[in-house]
Amino acid sequence: MDNYTEVRSQLVALLAELEQRFHKITDNITHANEPLSHDFEEQATELENSEVVDFLGNFTRDEIAQVRQAIKRIDEGDYGMCVECGEPVNPERLKILPFIGTCIHCAEKNKR
Repeated sequence: MDNYTEVRSQLVALLAELEQRFHKITDNITHANEPLSHDFEEQATELENSEVVDFLGNFTRDEIAQVRQAIKRIDEGDYGMCVECGEPVNPERLKILPFIGTCIHCAEKNKR
């Protein structure tokens, strides 16, 4: 079994960064720092921007979940194995996406 201490540390740092980003996005969406403008045209623009920020928030929330799962897999000794088929995930794939849980074959199969 490989020792993934360094990978785990990187994932914990990434998780902290993603959580900080998510909090900023949440504050932006809820207008925590400033209320909506009183001008209706400006409000429309702000609401359109909120939709984009909301999308980024959802994307970030998904990344947080993936990183947490990867840390859990390391802690449980399952890291580096595909969560779908149980085969090893290519180490080069893990270097690029250390929080990925599937091998390339299962990822491609799930795209269809």
